Amino acid sequence: MFSVLMTRLHELTVVLYAFSVLLYFFDFIHHNRKANRIAFWLLAFVWILQTVFLFFYMVKTGRFPVLTIFEGLYFYAWVLVTLSLGINRFLRIDFIVFFTNILGFIVMAIHTFAPMQYHSHVMANRLVSELLLIHITMAILSYGAFSLSFVFSLLYLLQYDLLKRKKWGKRLLRLADLEKLERLSYITAIIGVPMLLLGLILGLQWAFLKLPGMDWYDMKIIGSFLLLTAYSIFLYLRTVKNIHGKNLALWNVASFLIVLINFFLFGRLSSFHLWYS
Repeated sequence: MFSVLMTRLHELTVVLYAFSVLLYFFDFIHHNRKANRIAFWLLAFVWILQTVFLFFYMVKTGRFPVLTIFEGLYFYAWVLVTLSLGINRFLRIDFIVFFTNILGFIVMAIHTFAPMQYHSHVMANRLVSELLLIHITMAILSYGAFSLSFVFSLLYLLQYDLLKRKKWGKRLLRLADLEKLERLSYITAIIGVPMLLLGLILGLQWAFLKLPGMDWYDMKIIGSFLLLTAYSIFLYLRTVKNIHGKNLALWNVASFLIVLINFFLFGRLSSFHLWYS
């Protein structure tokens, strides 16, 4: 009975999430503020349902739900919804919720239809440790920060293109100015880089203690350090070389591709990573 209830709750969340994204898209095309408000409150209700699902899942499993790809994808989607609602409340940047939640819905859809959620959780339960939980949680939160940085850069490129083609209109006015978008992409990257670095340090420490025979040339480790390097270069270009504008935004967008590759592909090539075992 509990499993059926959780399944129905999850299905309702996905349906409402889809309606929210569709309404944000409608607002993006037709500048409809009523659709924007309805979409926001639907998204807020989605966040409540996601939080309830996470709470009951934690009660059922007795741990924080980040130890498998099934759990990690759901927590990642929850992080994106939480961040986008926070940005909508405190920064008041139109379209940021829409773009962020396109990404969030994709993650949620992959989570819903991926067969990996049916894998056994025996190994995950056996290897529970506070160190591992902190490592995975910090890594996912850093991915959330990089996702927002990516969205800000994407909006920067959209605004840049509209200005270059002199496409004046409501859409241009509702986007934040280029300087603000660039600054926000930089700030969210600053948050993500040290969080990822600390997560990697804790993860390597856990692996050293629990997996003494681990292959240190594992693709997941290499991919994580490539990701850290890409965003460190982004910060270096911005702070030391004082590079701004379109080229910096393009570098940020390219760096986010490494986030996706590392999350979905390199994990599958990993010889030990729990999410794909």
